[in-house]
Amino acid sequence: MKTVIFDLDGTLADTSGDLIAAANSRFRALGHGDLLDPVADAETAFHGGRAMLKLGFSRVGLADITAGVEANYLPFIEAYREAIDVHTSLYPGTMAAVGRLKTAGYKVGICTNKPAALAEELMTRLGVRGEFASLIGADTLPVRKPDPAPLVEAVKRAGGDPAQSVLIGDTVTDRKTAEALGVPCILVTFGPAGQGVEALKPEGLIAHYDALDAEVARLIGLPDVDAN
Repeated sequence: MKTVIFDLDGTLADTSGDLIAAANSRFRALGHGDLLDPVADAETAFHGGRAMLKLGFSRVGLADITAGVEANYLPFIEAYREAIDVHTSLYPGTMAAVGRLKTAGYKVGICTNKPAALAEELMTRLGVRGEFASLIGADTLPVRKPDPAPLVEAVKRAGGDPAQSVLIGDTVTDRKTAEALGVPCILVTFGPAGQGVEALKPEGLIAHYDALDAEVARLIGLPDVDAN
């Protein structure tokens, strides 16, 4: 069965504001003030908590950045969990596109490098968790993207066939994950990297979710509704 799997951060939703706010809360607690800018540092936010902490500490010349990152990572996670949906919003047209795909007969799921519990919490708070048949996080399996195993698991739990799937994402990690499985990848140009994702040469590109249906059908064909 044909399946469409979505990355979360930077693909389904712009989560950068809440991620950076959580990191800045740690910096403030240490007396440094806000070290990250919600706009200029948005792309770093999608590389994870440790990447944000590392960037911030590098700006104040912390002697042992690695130790600082590790000491503040769990407090960062807790700060993020407490205010996970203050600034976060789904990208325009996201759920309309998901609805059209499901109506057409595609299975849909999520494969993210966000810890699974946080991903479940966020999607539930946004009121859309029930629209996705599966959700695989960074810690669901012993490996994470770009290893293809989480993508395979996301497809299988959605009730689909990994060989007939497509991954929708926004970074080189998503591109490499799909490539490792040998399936097409569609990258969004409205994410933090913008038009820069074109250099990754994905099989498809979309500038708005209105264009997703046609790209999915072009790359993996239309579902056999009778088979579903």
